Amino acid sequence: MTPRRTPADRSERISIVKPLRILIGADTYAPDVNGLSRFSSRLAAGLAARGHDVHVVCPSHDGRPDVRVEDGVTVHTLKSHRWFSHPTFRVAWPWTTRPRTARLFAEIAPDVLHVQGHFPVGRGLVHAARAAGTPIVATNHFMPENLVGHARVPRLLQRPVTRLGWWDMNLIYRHADIVTAPTPRAVELLEKATGMTGSLAVSCGIDAARYRVEDKPSGPPTVLFVGRMDQEKRVDELLRAFAALPAGTDARLEIVGEGVMREEWMGLAAELGIGTRTSFPGFVEEDELVDAYRRAAVFCMPGIAELQSIVTLEAMAAGTPVIAANAMALPHLVKPGRNGWLFTPGDVPELTTRLAALLGDAERRRRMGASSLELVAKHELATTLSTFEGIYERLLGRVQRAARAA
Repeated sequence: MTPRRTPADRSERISIVKPLRILIGADTYAPDVNGLSRFSSRLAAGLAARGHDVHVVCPSHDGRPDVRVEDGVTVHTLKSHRWFSHPTFRVAWPWTTRPRTARLFAEIAPDVLHVQGHFPVGRGLVHAARAAGTPIVATNHFMPENLVGHARVPRLLQRPVTRLGWWDMNLIYRHADIVTAPTPRAVELLEKATGMTGSLAVSCGIDAARYRVEDKPSGPPTVLFVGRMDQEKRVDELLRAFAALPAGTDARLEIVGEGVMREEWMGLAAELGIGTRTSFPGFVEEDELVDAYRRAAVFCMPGIAELQSIVTLEAMAAGTPVIAANAMALPHLVKPGRNGWLFTPGDVPELTTRLAALLGDAERRRRMGASSLELVAKHELATTLSTFEGIYERLLGRVQRAARAA
C-alpha cells in the first residue's frame, strides 16, 4: 500500500506563491504504511510538483541513514531502530536524533518547517527552528489510543500515560506558529486535551480522480477493510458481524493490511467459519489497492482512533458506501442514510444489520456510492496544498514585517 508519489497527483497546477524551501519532519514516512506517512509523502511530493524545494527528515526504513531524491523531494533519513513491540515500526532515539536534526536543519536552512509529530524527529527540528527564528507549522496526527496500543501499555496505566502523552505533545507544539489537525473533531480533541486555541482544520486530502470507477463489478458483493492490523482498528468486530449475516448472503470480505493482529484475525475468520469467504492479502502495492477500492461494494471502518481516515476517503472516491464506527472523526465523512451508516463501536449486531441492508440492496449501494463521490470532493489534495502554501506565506510575511520593524 505504499503510495505512488508522482507529480501527477493532480497537484501540478502552478503554485500561487513564490517557490519556498520547505522542510517536513516526520517520524514515519513512506514506505511505511499508515495514514501519517501517506499524508506526509503526498504533501511533500505535491509541494515539490508545484515548484518548491522540499526536504523531508525521517527515520530510516532499514536502519541506515541515507539521502535520496524521490519524486522531486530530498529525503534525509536518520539512523533508526525497530520498536520492541511492533515488527515494522522504527524509531530514531531522541538522544542521537536531536544533534543530527540540528545539523540537518542548519544545512538545509529552510524558509519554513512543517512537522508531523512531537516525537524525536519533530522534537529535534522544532528546537532547531526556534533557535533559528524559522516559522513553524505543526500538524497533529497523535491519538492516545495509538500510543498505548503500540507501546502495549497495561490497562491500569493507560489513563496516566494518555495524560502524559498530551502534556508532552504540548511541550513541543506550543512553540509552533500555526497548529493544524485533519478535521474539526481532531481540532476539538487537541484543544480540549492541551488547552491550545486557534488550531486550524485542514484535510489530509487525496487525489480523488485516481480512485474513480465508472461501474462497480457484477457478482457477489465484497466488503472491504484497509488499514493497519492493530487492535484499535477492531477488525475482529467486522469479522464477527460478517459471520452473523443471514444464511444465504452471497458476499465476500477482503481485509487489506499488515500488523501485529493479522495472524490472530486470520485464525478468528477460520474459527467463525468464514475463512473461505475472507481474504487477507496483507501489504499490497498502490495499483492493487486502487483495484480493491474499485471492486468493493461496501467499505467498513470499525476503528475508533481515526483523526480523519485517509483510506475511508479513498474508498469514497471510488464511489463506495461506507459503514463506520461512530467514533472520533468518522462522522465527518459518513452521513447516515446518505453515503452510508454509522454504528456504535462494539455493537456487532448493529454492524451486522447495516452490512446486511447494504449487501442486499444494489440500488441503495449505487445511490450511497454517488453521495460518497459528492462528499469527497471537498477533500481534494490540490485544495490542501493551496491551504498550506497560504499558511506558509502568511507566516513568512509576518517574519518579514517583524524584521523590517526591527
